[in-house]
Amino acid sequence: MDLFDLTGKVAIVTGGNSGIGLGIAKGLAGAGAAVAIVARDRQRTEGAAGEIRAAGGKAAAILADASQAADIERMVAETVARYGRLDILVNNVGGIVRKSPQDLSLDEWHWTLDVCLTSAFLAAKTAYPEFKKAGGGKILNNGSMASIFGTSFTAAYGAAKGGMVQLTRALAVAWAKDNIQVNCYLPGWIETRQTANLPEQFPGLAEKIAQRCPMGHWGKGDDFAGIGVFLASPASDYITGAAIPVDGGYSVAG
Repeated sequence: MDLFDLTGKVAIVTGGNSGIGLGIAKGLAGAGAAVAIVARDRQRTEGAAGEIRAAGGKAAAILADASQAADIERMVAETVARYGRLDILVNNVGGIVRKSPQDLSLDEWHWTLDVCLTSAFLAAKTAYPEFKKAGGGKILNNGSMASIFGTSFTAAYGAAKGGMVQLTRALAVAWAKDNIQVNCYLPGWIETRQTANLPEQFPGLAEKIAQRCPMGHWGKGDDFAGIGVFLASPASDYITGAAIPVDGGYSVAG
């Protein structure tokens, strides 16, 4: 369908070598986009790009730390040099420190905000001139249901993700005139490397989550392929500034 066709488009996905980011990257590539997967781990990043190419898609691995301004400038420059343009930016990279607020160090607080929020601002700002050249663009920001709920062990992460929702709205309003749509997806409880140790760290939590979630189970990275393609494609051209939960109904359950 033309509404979801990304043929000829070029995307950057930060934190795209596993989990949610890889699910989105595979979805974009499957819809025809060339995808630059940006992360720090060489083996996983090259492996993710190779997986997409093996499935018939176009993908490149770019090793960069998305919390560093110089690395962000380089990832955009390398992507444009390789593919000639930039149309889609997925700010998926993130990190979390699970501690009670009184136990968080200032360094941990700053690290979380830098990785989860400042990285998105820097990447969007750096991508903006390329979107202008292309006549428009799509920005997809990784929020979280932590922007909706308060939890005792995610103070910095929740603050960053709440900020991500507000950044999404601000960019959407500022850049609508440039034909740039900016939206945010809010993952619920998803099976990723970051959540793998939760059952051990918080006994009983996994069972409580499954009981509350109307769909009865945790999500997987591949569950984000659809929302990724939708928000990156012409199908969402009149949607901007939205924060869309992808959580199996967890956030609306009574």
